[in-house]
Amino acid sequence: MPVRLSSTQRALLTGVTAAGLLIGAFAAGAAQGGDPAAAATASGRTMAVQPGTAAGADGASGAKITVTGTGAVSGTPDQLLLSMGVQTSDASVSAALQRANHAVRAVTAALARSGVRRSDIQTSGMSIQPQYAGNSALPTGYGASESIAVTLRRLATAGTQISDAVRAGGNATEVAGVSLNVSDASSLLEQGSAEPLPMIASGAARSSATPSPVPVSPGRQRMTVTVTAVFALA
Repeated sequence: MPVRLSSTQRALLTGVTAAGLLIGAFAAGAAQGGDPAAAATASGRTMAVQPGTAAGADGASGAKITVTGTGAVSGTPDQLLLSMGVQTSDASVSAALQRANHAVRAVTAALARSGVRRSDIQTSGMSIQPQYAGNSALPTGYGASESIAVTLRRLATAGTQISDAVRAGGNATEVAGVSLNVSDASSLLEQGSAEPLPMIASGAARSSATPSPVPVSPGRQRMTVTVTAVFALA
């Protein structure tokens, strides 16, 4: 005997099915990307169904169903965001600033020589502060600092690029921090392979005068997609 569903039951079934298809598609896309870890994570998804009421254009209240589905996927970061700069001091403002300018130009030039695009190097801050000794009311000198934000798009060479930049700035160099990022989240739904990390040669094959790259470990990042659909019942 055929089963008859009320309008409320039909809307509920439609909402649950729609959310399931959306989250299922998200998980399937991650699985097709060739990343077992991404597929395993994306397969863990949740759905919630909430009854409620919705007001129509004429002000009358009507029933509604809200369906929310959540899917998660993890991927390997493919770029590094570097925050660094220089800090110098001298007896006068102009001398301190001139030394800072020289150091930051050296850092920028080293990054450019190592393959970093000029458009990926951005000035992010600058300051000049008086320096005092003891309880003296008069400054004994001035400190100047300039900072830049750099996007390193190849993790395979990021360690070497950081080392080159630090060496170029000398003792004036400051590294404020680094963060790893997935440049394009949609790439988690496409097939791709992670770039290899830089390998350090053995001591016998490397001269002691050759600087070693800063080690970079990309790890993994988790991303979550949530889909919410609201169905109004006639």
